[in-house]
Amino acid sequence: MAQAKPGGERQVLESMYSMIALVFILVACVELCDAATVVDVYRLIQYDISGAPFGSRLANLNHHAGSLQFAPGSDLSRTVLIIPLRELNISFVKEYITQNQPLGGLLFLLPQIFNIENRERAKSNHQTDGVELLKNDLAELEKLLIHSKIPYPVYFAFEDDDIEAVLADVKRNDATGQPATATTGGYKLVVSVPEPKKRASPTITNIQGWLSGFKTDGDANQLPTIAIVASYDTFGAAPALSVGSDSNGSGVVALLEIARLFSVLYSNPKTRGRYNLLFGLTSGGPYNYNGTHKWLRSFDQRQRESIDYAICLNSIGSWDNDLWIHVSKPPENAYIKQIFEGFSNVAEELGVKVGLKHKKINISNPRVAWEHEQFSRLRVTAATLSELSVAPELLESTGSLVDGRPFVNEAAIIKSVKLVAESLARHIYGHKGKNVQIFADNSSLAVNPSYIKSWLDLLSQTPRVAPFLSKNDPFILALKKELEDHTDEVNVQHEVLDGMFTFYDSTRASLNVYQVASVTFDLLLLLVLGSYLIVLFSFLVITTRGLDDLISLFRRPPSRKVKTA
Repeated sequence: MAQAKPGGERQVLESMYSMIALVFILVACVELCDAATVVDVYRLIQYDISGAPFGSRLANLNHHAGSLQFAPGSDLSRTVLIIPLRELNISFVKEYITQNQPLGGLLFLLPQIFNIENRERAKSNHQTDGVELLKNDLAELEKLLIHSKIPYPVYFAFEDDDIEAVLADVKRNDATGQPATATTGGYKLVVSVPEPKKRASPTITNIQGWLSGFKTDGDANQLPTIAIVASYDTFGAAPALSVGSDSNGSGVVALLEIARLFSVLYSNPKTRGRYNLLFGLTSGGPYNYNGTHKWLRSFDQRQRESIDYAICLNSIGSWDNDLWIHVSKPPENAYIKQIFEGFSNVAEELGVKVGLKHKKINISNPRVAWEHEQFSRLRVTAATLSELSVAPELLESTGSLVDGRPFVNEAAIIKSVKLVAESLARHIYGHKGKNVQIFADNSSLAVNPSYIKSWLDLLSQTPRVAPFLSKNDPFILALKKELEDHTDEVNVQHEVLDGMFTFYDSTRASLNVYQVASVTFDLLLLLVLGSYLIVLFSFLVITTRGLDDLISLFRRPPSRKVKTA
């Protein structure tokens, strides 16, 4: 018996250690015991201009969820406000941002109509209701966010049943005056990602292709060139959602279709014109057309001087009846007159209107409003064709959240292609002023709606923010291959984006939504566990050492009397 007692004590101690470890594990897990849902989220862009910070400056998130129904005077410094676009109070958001009021984070819920990956579902339900009002609200919100410095995480997500159920619970708690805190419980939103890092030396890529004109033997003169140009990259509040279906996906689609049409004509020596055609897909459009600037600078003087004129295509996919030709040279200029008259004659036959907008460039101002201004600065005649009557501000309307596939009209792009292609062809073949349809419908030279649709669909699913596109990005390779199919001498130019712009990564993440228990629940659980452990401990002591030993644990040991000398 004397030898069995130490073994029994050892068994009791081992059991106690196991129970204590179990308590610590349960306590650690008690707060995050119920994962509600996981949501794909898209972070607000983070960038600097000449060292000045803009956008969301943090990415990690670990705060309780709240709604717009919070009680006045609430401390929101550790709260992530979930704000559906349908309930957006732009004044409230502007006040919190401009006054630097403390906030744990912002999560904006967008209707499915704005989801680049779920277009069909958006069309099939009620979420298209009031879409114009939603577009206006989202455009105003985006403008506010991209031009502000925000010291907490800001994310976008799309409405679905799971996140809407979470928001409904959060609203009920806020309405009863019990917002989610460590004391009351509720929902916790967690995004765990590495801290955003600068994109080192982001690359911009220009792609060009030539169609050589017909040159007779012994002709020593260089043929004139007509350039058709479109910028393909985008900029928006959420880089992972910035597809720019209209700005400038529509311009890219139109350029590719025009290249395809003229490749048919130029493939036959009998119908090859006495003009070279230069097709340029440029990058860096949102950043003062930085790619266009570097592309033109790579030309030698002889190449630049050979350009008769350039037509830049910008946002031509959502107009009804009016287009604008923007120029830097005065309307009285002979070349400008020639371009405008050629386009006006074809436009009249197509039943549309083309207006002329003159804006003189200021050489001392580095800001470039339109792509053709980069040509004008090098004394090359150029114009921009656009549905926009006024140039957008820097970093605006270049692939925003509201610029998606549902808001682009394929018929508008088809009409734009007919207008440009027919005007160029009449100029090249000397049919100016004549009612001759070179690209007539139902002919071998007709515009191909299926080709336009397929490329528009691809562009509308491909975010194209230049600093996040690598040199060998599949999209860039696809553009290069398409030009190779329709033109000759395709060249790719890689340049570094202007150093005044700095961008940061971490553009998308997974948001984990946890339902957390209140402190009251935690205390109750600990009380139950403690009672269980006391009963278990008592049982083990009684069975291994006897009831007397258990009682002796709670008796006061006898004091020892010190013997005096």
